[in-house]
Amino acid sequence: MNVAKSAYRVFSANSSAACTELAKKITERLGVELGKSVVFQESNRETRVDVKESVRGQTIFIIQTIPRDVNTAIMELLVMAYALKTSCAKNIIGVIPYFPYSKQCKMRKRGSIVCKLLASMLAKAGLTHIITMDLHQKEIQGFFSFPVDNLRASPFLIQYIQEEIPDYRNAIIVAKSPAAAKRAQSYAERLRLGLAVIHGEAQCSESDMADGRHSPPCVRNTTGHTGLELPCKQQAPFPGIELPIMMAKEKPPITVVGDVGGRIAIIVDDIIDDVGDFVAAAEILKERGAYKIYIMATHGLLSADAPRLIEESAIDEVVVTNTVPHEVQKLQCPKIKTVDVSMILAEAIRRIHNGESMAYLFRNITVDD
Repeated sequence: MNVAKSAYRVFSANSSAACTELAKKITERLGVELGKSVVFQESNRETRVDVKESVRGQTIFIIQTIPRDVNTAIMELLVMAYALKTSCAKNIIGVIPYFPYSKQCKMRKRGSIVCKLLASMLAKAGLTHIITMDLHQKEIQGFFSFPVDNLRASPFLIQYIQEEIPDYRNAIIVAKSPAAAKRAQSYAERLRLGLAVIHGEAQCSESDMADGRHSPPCVRNTTGHTGLELPCKQQAPFPGIELPIMMAKEKPPITVVGDVGGRIAIIVDDIIDDVGDFVAAAEILKERGAYKIYIMATHGLLSADAPRLIEESAIDEVVVTNTVPHEVQKLQCPKIKTVDVSMILAEAIRRIHNGESMAYLFRNITVDD
């Protein structure tokens, strides 16, 4: 006996017209109309959502792209999800190509794991499933109490390399830090190319700030327990107890592990926001003999002066997907190119609605990708 599928609708939770372009592309591929709703900011900056059609008993997909105003976009998503929940929608599935606060997924000294907080807020608002792309850390999926489909943009970026980069067989995949080596290795293996790793940085990397417990304590010469608090706010050890001296980390000079001389260097990463590290990596690769430098990233946040810095740097081209709107940055810097990923997002929506397996979307994808 065939059971008819319930109807589904696709909404956009963005109040900005520039942020609804991806939603329009997805609905065009699905052959459906974008749901009727109004999302706006009141004069006191409160977010208001009005759903203009019935959603009772339907499966709802909310597409939310994240612009520079991250917190407003989050509130828009939360308010719309709750509005749909109270309107008796059957299932509410968030399509969030770039998941915000994903870099704040580790404890940093006396900070907080904001990504976990956001996951709890989304569940409380009524979301029952999330479709996203290239989470900063795959372990973020464990923060959620409902299913998360973490799609990959690498097939689209690899296709761009093969079709748009002349003589890509003479290229080498570069990881701008040892932490990005696994992702770079995945690209290199599928493209049958060599791998290089940039080791050493001029400033503290994200991994160094991940946990304050790795920082060495202040070393003081003490003879016993005095009951007095030391200037560095660390108590002296009890008599007879000698703590081992912890050596502070010291970064080595920047070096490139691998031969990039006379090659095309392709740096791969998941997010490109503050481009200082990428510009520094491009300079060292030029010094080592690379004659062209490309950057491939899934999420092009490109904040602050990123377009100007890219334009003035040794980078030849920056290729990002349209998970984040960046049309303004492209006008400022012609080196920025865009790859459309609406196809895989639309296919994910279709398969989830029809109850089909998602395995096809992850074919030839490695665990480290």
